[in-house]
Amino acid sequence: MSSPEERANESNRHVIEEFRASRGEVGGSFAGAPLLLLHTTGARSGEEWITPVMYQRVSEGRVAIFASKGGAPTHPDWYHNVVAHPEVVVEIGAQTRPARARIAPPEERAVIWSRQKEDFPNFADYEARTDREIPVVILELA
Repeated sequence: MSSPEERANESNRHVIEEFRASRGEVGGSFAGAPLLLLHTTGARSGEEWITPVMYQRVSEGRVAIFASKGGAPTHPDWYHNVVAHPEVVVEIGAQTRPARARIAPPEERAVIWSRQKEDFPNFADYEARTDREIPVVILELA
């Protein structure tokens, strides 16, 4: 059986390696962005997956992540994984913590999503590219 890192695509594998080597700092398209590594259990496969995603600190012990998939018409695989298996593991910086994922309800989503688009305008571009509402997922850190 392959490791989660081996199942990641080549660009994600590079980001994961760089993230871990530099305790959470990466270059390229993620340079300067708050990034975490999300460990999920596959909705269909049951295997562990690791995906780098941008996050927003919402409050002490809570962060939000965004199922934008660059504005694609479908949700990213990790989103389906957290819906099926909300118990996840999160790497932020040099810390690894268990967390529970939940989909933000409309009122909570609106505030967080607005701030994300303001702080990172590319998220507004993602929203403009798709007809779907981009889910905001709250990770409650243990």
